[in-house]
Amino acid sequence: MLVPFLVMVREGIEAALIVGIVSSYLHHARRRDMMPAVWVGVLLASALSLFAGAALQMVAAEFPQKQQELFEGIVGLVAVVMLTSMVFWMRRAARSIKGELHASLDRALARESGPAWALIGMVFLAVAREGLESVFFLLAIFQQSQGWEAPVGALAGIAVSVVVGIALHKGGIRLDLRRFFRFTGVFILLVAAGLLAGVLRKFHEAGIWNGLQGVVVDLSEALPMDGPVGAVLAGLLGYQAVPVVGEVIVYVVFLVVSLFWFFRPAAAPSLSPAGANR
Repeated sequence: MLVPFLVMVREGIEAALIVGIVSSYLHHARRRDMMPAVWVGVLLASALSLFAGAALQMVAAEFPQKQQELFEGIVGLVAVVMLTSMVFWMRRAARSIKGELHASLDRALARESGPAWALIGMVFLAVAREGLESVFFLLAIFQQSQGWEAPVGALAGIAVSVVVGIALHKGGIRLDLRRFFRFTGVFILLVAAGLLAGVLRKFHEAGIWNGLQGVVVDLSEALPMDGPVGAVLAGLLGYQAVPVVGEVIVYVVFLVVSLFWFFRPAAAPSLSPAGANR
């Protein structure tokens, strides 16, 4: 329940930031008449995300067992790629996202024909990216968690992100976004590592990966997955009571590499020869 909650809070706040920056800019530019176009873009992006999620779920239900395992593995792999790219994109773009959005808004509003359509398209693409990331992540999580906790956690995360987004827009709260995205970025990379190990497990169950299946350690009695601690660790970190060699290698390598690049300081811009001689 905690994993979908925190991920949906982050995804929701990212989408709320985009909508908040756009609406604030339109307000200061005295173009509040364009706000309906913003909400149309948001609604279209939400509808696309819901449609994509429902369609993928319906398609998965029609597959035989092995093909369903393969499909779930592919969905999990897409979720890992999208979550990881989202973390690194926000790390890189956090400082410049406001300026980039303002530049895109200027171009949209400056169009002589159809500025509303340009604005709808811009907001739609920005919000749809967050929505589709959420869809693939939630599908991967729901496939691993059959209870009611994951859907409830996701809905609670969306609700909290909406409230936080409104409060941020109205100035009701001050949130250190840099620390927030840094903390949630590490958390999401841990979740992605667990999902990636689960992808390897799904591929083995589908019969397309049979290597490195030796059991590393059996903790099923000391720390069972259906116990309170095991369930929390499984939800947060992708813990398996009986991990195999391949899953451990994938988990550790992904985590080491991704965390190294995540915490690696950004390279300082180099001076050109002309600038160095001034």
